[in-house]
Amino acid sequence: MPLSGRDKALHFLRETVLADPAIQGTFLNEVELAGRIGVSRTPVREALLLLVADGLIEMIPGRGAYVPPLTGRQIRELMELRGVLERHCAARALAAGAIPFSTLRRVLAEQDELAEDGEDATAFIDRDMVFHQALVDAGGNGLLSHTYAGLRVRQRRLGVAALHRSANRQRAVCTEHERIITALAEGDEARALAAIDEHLALTLRVLLEA
Repeated sequence: MPLSGRDKALHFLRETVLADPAIQGTFLNEVELAGRIGVSRTPVREALLLLVADGLIEMIPGRGAYVPPLTGRQIRELMELRGVLERHCAARALAAGAIPFSTLRRVLAEQDELAEDGEDATAFIDRDMVFHQALVDAGGNGLLSHTYAGLRVRQRRLGVAALHRSANRQRAVCTEHERIITALAEGDEARALAAIDEHLALTLRVLLEA
């Protein structure tokens, strides 16, 4: 079933526009967006209002749709929430013998290839989100998985921003993911959770240095 105009606009805004670090702190042009997406202004406006409800966009009277930069506090809170969910789900999955090693290793291999080129930050972060979502999903709690998936747009924004701010971040992420997988494969819960913490802390440091 084809997407409605609103859903096409919403997908484009979430997956493409808001992933661009340069768009933060700017106003969006509804006419330009409608042309890029191939729909009228009405579904674009509907999509923007949904993003307002999600707290990703603000509607400024007389000026239009504004993309507010994430504050330091918002970034810290997002990374803290990620840590809580990822550690809990990783521990549950490890205890149940449910770590999706084939998925994690496949995604890491794909990230390794992308890191060699180092140019497609969005594709790299898309694989990054698959890696972490797979680990959360392995915890076996549907509500936690749904909650984590709801962070997708913010995660993409921050992930792409981190790669733009640190020239070697893609290669570093691959190394950090490898440490997580290794600790999980050895059944070392404490080291696996510490590796997750370190990975998120390093990303947070990159984001707050700018």
